[in-house]
Amino acid sequence: MIAEKWILPLALLLITIQGCVRAYSSQWAAHIDGGVEVAKQVAEDHGFQYLGKIFDNCYHFEHRSVVKRSTQPHLGVHRRLIKDKRVRRAEQQRIKTRLKRDLINKRGPANVQTILNDDRWPQMWYLNRGHGLDMNVQGAWAEGITGRGVVVTILDDGLEKDHPDLYRNYDPQASYDVNAHDDDPMPRYDLVDSNRHGTRCAGEVAATANNSICAVGVAYGAGVGGVRMLDGDVTDAVEARSLSLNSQHIDIYSASWGPDDDGKTVDGPGELATRAFIEGITKGRSGKGSIFVWASGNGGRDHDNCNCDGYTNSIWTLSISSATENGLVPWYSEACSSTLATTYSSGSTGEKQVVTTDLHHHCTSSHTGTSASAPLAAGICALALEANRELTWRDMQHIVVRTAKPANLKAPDWVTNGVGRNVSHSFGYGLMDATAMVRLAKKWRTVPEQHKCEVSAPHMNRQIPSRSQLVLELHVKECSGVNFLEHVQAKISLMASRRGDLEITLTSPQGTKSTLLAKRLQDISKAGFNQWPFMSVHTWGERPHGTWKLEIHNEGRYLDTLDEWKLVFYGTETSIEFDDELDKDKLSPAGSPDVNQENLAIEGRQNIVDTEGDPWTGRQQVDLISHPEVEKPTTENQTSGSCRSFDSHGCLGGCLLILLLLQTLTWQPR
Repeated sequence: MIAEKWILPLALLLITIQGCVRAYSSQWAAHIDGGVEVAKQVAEDHGFQYLGKIFDNCYHFEHRSVVKRSTQPHLGVHRRLIKDKRVRRAEQQRIKTRLKRDLINKRGPANVQTILNDDRWPQMWYLNRGHGLDMNVQGAWAEGITGRGVVVTILDDGLEKDHPDLYRNYDPQASYDVNAHDDDPMPRYDLVDSNRHGTRCAGEVAATANNSICAVGVAYGAGVGGVRMLDGDVTDAVEARSLSLNSQHIDIYSASWGPDDDGKTVDGPGELATRAFIEGITKGRSGKGSIFVWASGNGGRDHDNCNCDGYTNSIWTLSISSATENGLVPWYSEACSSTLATTYSSGSTGEKQVVTTDLHHHCTSSHTGTSASAPLAAGICALALEANRELTWRDMQHIVVRTAKPANLKAPDWVTNGVGRNVSHSFGYGLMDATAMVRLAKKWRTVPEQHKCEVSAPHMNRQIPSRSQLVLELHVKECSGVNFLEHVQAKISLMASRRGDLEITLTSPQGTKSTLLAKRLQDISKAGFNQWPFMSVHTWGERPHGTWKLEIHNEGRYLDTLDEWKLVFYGTETSIEFDDELDKDKLSPAGSPDVNQENLAIEGRQNIVDTEGDPWTGRQQVDLISHPEVEKPTTENQTSGSCRSFDSHGCLGGCLLILLLLQTLTWQPR
């Protein structure tokens, strides 16, 4: 029997090892030509269970005799599979860390005048306060817009489809259980209700109105489905199947999860999930594009930055942050330049939270975090989509930018960008306004075609001095097809002695300064970045031409190195003008501090990219097939694509510390 004194050290050792070692599942993704029947035959021939199709010519298998979780890939099974001439390539799926973005705080009910008979309507302060202090949903309802005909699915841990406040709007065609490989998204029940998250998010979108039960959804006329995909090992294939489910039927995918918000993780979608995003925005909704709404993250306490999250910093997702009932930045909020807009959610102890459906046919007044913000945004998007079913995925982002309200949100970093729009790293362009979005959607004209161009700096290895900064200027003379900006990416490769000591900013020719990366106190990794796409929406509507300034501040004690960088511009050739665009309060732009450090001006090389061609050439980052036999080699201290490299020094140090503790406990005085 293990002595009590051993229990804690052994537990710590197991946790340390688990956090350092890659875990492989018993599932594979296989690229096979010839259709479903050929794929099924391949699976049977090699001892696999056929789980389903991920995309055309890409299939999901599980091997019957391989353990479900292992620290080592199964090379024998893998070699036999890829030697089959019918298989173009295959990948054993690695298990990813994906966390739900709610919090554990509770408070009592609030007192608000009731105008609907739903039991908790008086507590739904974020929908019924008026005076510019809510998200102006009732105005859209008054115009007869409730989300009717729009379908929203919640990618999460399941959906209690028979909940009395949900079953009327439940859509089985928008639902699937990726974890159990069947059509039933019902959550797995346990003693602590750990799988309540998806049901809570669904109620925010489409809880039935005026039925005397619980709450009312923002889009209470919309259909809602659930994809059970977080209650098990999450792999690239699991994410891809979830993101691509029935994309001709589902309009909006809402996700309130992501990589660990621990202030040290750099992670994002793998190859298959990236392809799911691309196919969604290019083929979904009959070519108008699936709308992906994402929670920006809850890592504020750990000084995390959502630009290190490859889902929220994607140009394909509508990244949503939170505001408290008093219009303040919540303690859990992450500030970054990729956040597009904000909805209300929970705050500190004593502040109100979000009302929604809960497991066991119950109701809760304590849904929290950016987990609660994303479904509210998805519901508002559903209202706009009912008003205009022809909106594309980019139209929706334009409408959010033009209608979001900064007025009642308090943050120290509000600035006015080069076209007069107020923007903040904490709140994006402001609080979403449902009525304004619906009215603008009704008269919206489809945005011009998206173009993309890349401007590369000449390859260089520039030193980033300790406790100093490197300042580089890149002059953009022309950017074919892009005269009016939407998204801007700075793809950066660098090596760092302590990644969390770095701060990166990008200033546009019009003077708009985006913080691409803030210091992360928890990030002690020696890994750098390898073509990581830091993204900003702060220059929306500006022109790309002129001089861009990249500043990298190194607050650490050691020298770092910038290997290479380039700017990627997404936008349109012509502008979209609306004479009656809503007026917003203007704020003075923040001044740029004087820089006395090295200033290196460079004229960039333009690389024009046709976004209408092969979509794989335009993706943000792709984690190549990660099996050891086909893995792309990377520099030891760099992050490869969307995956953080294994930090052997940190892991070995942690293990040695635990072993030292074990040795100390076994020593007995004489």
